[in-house]
Amino acid sequence: MFKQERLGILEGLLFAVGDEGISTQQLEYVLEVNEVEIKSLLIELRERYASISSGIDIIEVAGVYKMTTKKDHAIYLKRLIQNPNQRGLSNAALEVLAIIAYRQPITRHEIENIRGASSDNVLRKLLTFSLIEEAGRLEGPGRPILFRTTDDFLDYFGIKTLEELPELPFVTPDFNLDEESDLFSFSEEE
Repeated sequence: MFKQERLGILEGLLFAVGDEGISTQQLEYVLEVNEVEIKSLLIELRERYASISSGIDIIEVAGVYKMTTKKDHAIYLKRLIQNPNQRGLSNAALEVLAIIAYRQPITRHEIENIRGASSDNVLRKLLTFSLIEEAGRLEGPGRPILFRTTDDFLDYFGIKTLEELPELPFVTPDFNLDEESDLFSFSEEE
């Protein structure tokens, strides 16, 4: 495998692992090269980002490497988040927030099992908006990150505590969505 191909694979891996990051040991296994080569590839990729004035950087945190935006661009990211013309949260974001609010602390995998869809991008957005935060790691294989809601979540929805969240309806095994559709719709009289 050529060095340019390894650099592309490394870049893809860093993008795919997101906030969880990836260790040199994992990179050694996946790319089938030694630690010295991994370090060399990481340095070269960082230099490539620097040479083209990219908005991306690679950082090492707690023994794992992550792709991140450059600190110099923080003001623009802040403007994006605080944009008054920005639409509200997407349905997917609201769905993930509801799952986290009612089941916290919860892992990404558990969220995806409930939703039946990938949640990486939505979780990143909610983390960026400070509506959720990491709540440690689950003991067990892979030590997945646990997520919980934040005080900003409470503020965003105008509640003081999680106890103010509406109760979820009890769903029985013979639950028929057509019969219970009034749970999710509002009449004009309400």
